[in-house]
Amino acid sequence: MFASPIGPLCLVASERGLTRVCFEGEQLPIDEPSDHPVATQQLTEYFARTRRKFTVPMDLQGVTGFRTAVLRELAEVPYGETTSYAQLAGAVGNPKAVRAVGSACATNPLPLFIPCHRVLRSDGQLGGYRGGTEAKRFLLRLEGIDV
Repeated sequence: MFASPIGPLCLVASERGLTRVCFEGEQLPIDEPSDHPVATQQLTEYFARTRRKFTVPMDLQGVTGFRTAVLRELAEVPYGETTSYAQLAGAVGNPKAVRAVGSACATNPLPLFIPCHRVLRSDGQLGGYRGGTEAKRFLLRLEGIDV
């Protein structure tokens, strides 16, 4: 468990990399939580505002197809910037797939590391977040985004 300002985070890793980040209250995956010193260190640096990009090896083996494309595109959204579900849909070549992009964000196995908190609705509203809207607001403000 990692004690973060948005609550405890459970980290799960395979031999290839980080596979899952769970928020408090979420059902833990079948895999046991893992001690992942690199992820823990990078999260500590992120919350201290000294890290803007994660370099932790990630294992997205369980993610396929369209969701993989969305998560890869999402991973490129820079620290301190936001995008919209519609912009992400366009970026992955399917501008009408806004709801599918939302679903991919909602099931993102690696929140924070793949920054789904940086995705807003087209009207600028927060939208949902698996960790809760207050956590999303906190993360955006941490990155200097006033919402």
